[in-house]
Amino acid sequence: MSSVHGKVAAVTGAGSGIGRRLAFELARRGARLAVSDVDELGLAETADRVKALGAEVHSARLDVSDREAVEAYAETVAGHFGVVHQIYNNAGVSGGRGGVLDNDWADYERVLGINLFGVIHGTKAFLPHLIASGDGHVVNVSSLNGIMAQPALSDYCAAKFGVRGFTESLRAELLLARHPVRVSVVHPGGVKTNIANAGLERGRQLGLLTPRAEARARVYNEKLLKMPAEQAAVIVVDGVVAGRPRILVGTDAKAMDLIVRLLPRLYPRLAVEFERRVMKG
Repeated sequence: MSSVHGKVAAVTGAGSGIGRRLAFELARRGARLAVSDVDELGLAETADRVKALGAEVHSARLDVSDREAVEAYAETVAGHFGVVHQIYNNAGVSGGRGGVLDNDWADYERVLGINLFGVIHGTKAFLPHLIASGDGHVVNVSSLNGIMAQPALSDYCAAKFGVRGFTESLRAELLLARHPVRVSVVHPGGVKTNIANAGLERGRQLGLLTPRAEARARVYNEKLLKMPAEQAAVIVVDGVVAGRPRILVGTDAKAMDLIVRLLPRLYPRLAVEFERRVMKG
């Protein structure tokens, strides 16, 4: 029996990608699921497939950037199941439409609102319930870009570095207070999801699609986003079961973590060289 068997786990951003596969993996291991997303069609498919795996599931549309909505959602989930043990703050969007000089304030507000404040909202809303459960776990999804920064990703990097710092501070607080809640930050590398394509589609809808964004998405889809999302989910849940405070997903995440630690002055130059290669398409 794993540490997720019989537990109530809430997963945000469960309509696709890593979030969907986390829901499947948790269901396979005997968890009860609360799944949410802004994509109602994708969410409905996830919920149906979780039910087919034999798991109890609660499903609700949720915009994680809306603090009041997240607070109400946490109360709803706790009321439905009677307890909540785990929160997987996974919902996120791509960034990197342009550089600091090019980005609008709306770019930063959207990416930080979802990728950083969505994590903070979910953590604060669910934390009292996790403490009350007597065996809680907060799992916050950062990124490879919560370890290393890249040009033209200032909005995304700011959010993902923020998730890392917020989560590590939370871990220290809970240890100090001796609360029965473990804390993990997840750093996925190149996982095969739809995040790059979703960013392109949003750019098209807004009439803001740039050659830089198209080139970046092409390279990511063709060369970098290789790990199947279901494999990433297994790594994450294994890390949760093992109680790991940092969960690095993929050899690329492990390699960059090592490079940044060993070569802190050199790695920005490597990031610049990568960007130049990306722009060549």
